[in-house]
Amino acid sequence: MAYKVKLTRTQKEGLVEIVRNGKQQAKVILHANVLLQADCSSEGPALKAKVIAENLCINERTVHRIRRKYAEEGIEAAIQRKPHKKYKPRKLDREAESHLIALCCSQAPNERVSWTLGLLADELVRLNIVDKISKSAVRGTLKKTNLSLG
Repeated sequence: MAYKVKLTRTQKEGLVEIVRNGKQQAKVILHANVLLQADCSSEGPALKAKVIAENLCINERTVHRIRRKYAEEGIEAAIQRKPHKKYKPRKLDREAESHLIALCCSQAPNERVSWTLGLLADELVRLNIVDKISKSAVRGTLKKTNLSLG
């Protein structure tokens, strides 16, 4: 299915401004260029996807994807990038980190020579500092604080 891009005068002026001032992200400028070249209104060049792709040194699929996004979701969605997924918050906050460091510095349980990551994780759960935590989360926290078990 061929998606048509028909820009209004104000939309076209906004896209030209994005391209001219060059202060946006490169992808935003590229998408604006695609929309300007694909414009099939009375003032637009209405170029084919293959020609646009060659002009801008991009894949033809990218041109189709931008056109589809414009037709389905509007101009803002077509030029802006998707927001990044939110990262999960750290399992251990500052207070929990301090408990972990204190545990590392304390005597290991059950006649052990030293703490292991598994023992530390189990102890944090037993002390109700966290609901559950993996050994890798403990390792990452210790690495971040430049503390080693060795």
